Amino acid sequence: MKISKADGILSLFSGKKILVLGDLMLDHWIWGKVRRISPEAPVPVVEVEKHTYTLGGAANVVNNLCSLGACVSVTGVVGNDREGRLLRSEMQGRNIATEGLFVDPDRPTTLKTRIIAHHQQVVRADFERKGSLAPRLNKKIACYIRENLEEFDGFLLSDYNKGVINAELMDIIAPYLTRVSVISTANPKPENITMMKGLHLVALNESEAGSATGLSINGDEAVLCQAGKKILDDLACKAVLIPRGEHGISLFEGKGSTSLIPALATEVYDVSGAGDTVISVVTLALAAGAGYLDATRLANHAAAVVVRKVGTATVTAGEIMASFREQTGK
Repeated sequence: MKISKADGILSLFSGKKILVLGDLMLDHWIWGKVRRISPEAPVPVVEVEKHTYTLGGAANVVNNLCSLGACVSVTGVVGNDREGRLLRSEMQGRNIATEGLFVDPDRPTTLKTRIIAHHQQVVRADFERKGSLAPRLNKKIACYIRENLEEFDGFLLSDYNKGVINAELMDIIAPYLTRVSVISTANPKPENITMMKGLHLVALNESEAGSATGLSINGDEAVLCQAGKKILDDLACKAVLIPRGEHGISLFEGKGSTSLIPALATEVYDVSGAGDTVISVVTLALAAGAGYLDATRLANHAAAVVVRKVGTATVTAGEIMASFREQTGK
C-alpha cells in the first residue's frame, strides 16, 4: 500500500461513529520492583511503587477506537460497585458515550489485577462472574441497539466470553443487523462463533480459529487455510481475519481469495490487547471505505506499534503512519 493511500484512509478515521457491544473490564496495574524472595514461600516480594487503572476487554477496544479519532459509544453492563463507577468515569473522561451502559446488580464489574515488576508480569488475579445476562438486561441492550444503530458507521462486537454476548441477545438483534447498512465486525471467542453469522468481518487468532473449527493448525499453512475458509463459509460473512503474531495476518475473503500479510520486524514487549487494536483499526478502516486487504495492512502496522508498549496500550493514526514511513524509509 502506498503511503498516500494509507494516509488518506487514516485521515477519514476522525469523526467516524462506532458502537461497541461487549464484555467490559477494568484493568488494575500494580507496578514495582523485586529485590528479594519471600521467607514465607518461594515467591518474589514486589515492592509497590504505584498502581494505575486502564480500560480492559471490550473497553480496551473502545479506548483504541477513541485513540484513533472515532466517536465511540458503548453498550454492555457493569456491576453496582466501585469498579463499575470507575470504569464509567474513565470512559466518560475520554468523551465515550455511555448511555447504553447498564448496571447489573447481580454480578461484579470484571476486574483484572496484574502485578508488573521490571516490565514483566509476575501474576494476574481476576475478579469476575461469567454467565449470560438476565433477560431484562438483554432486552435493554437490544432496545438501545435497535433505536440507535442506524446513526453509526460501524458496529463492533467485542467478545471475551463473559456472557454479555449471548444467544438470547444475538437472536434479538441479528435480524436487525441484516437490515441496516452499517459495517459489522466481531472478535468472538470460539464458544460463540456461531452467533456471528452474516457479519461483514470476523477476527480470531490462530488458536481460536483452530478451536472454532476443530482443526489442529499448529502453524500448518494448509490447515490454516482450511480453517479460515470453513469459518468464512459457515458464517456467510464477507471476510475472516486471523492474526498470527510473528507470522503476520491471514485474510480470507469470498470467492477463495486468501492473503498473507507478513508481520513487521519489531521488538515485542507485550502482546496484551494487540487483538483489540487489530479489530479496532480494521473496523474503522472499513467504516472509512477501505477494502478488506487495505484495512488489514493498516491493522498490521498498528499491531507492530502496540506490541512495543507494555500493558493494554492503544495506537494513534499518527503512529500508524510513522510505522509506514519507517518501513518504506520515507
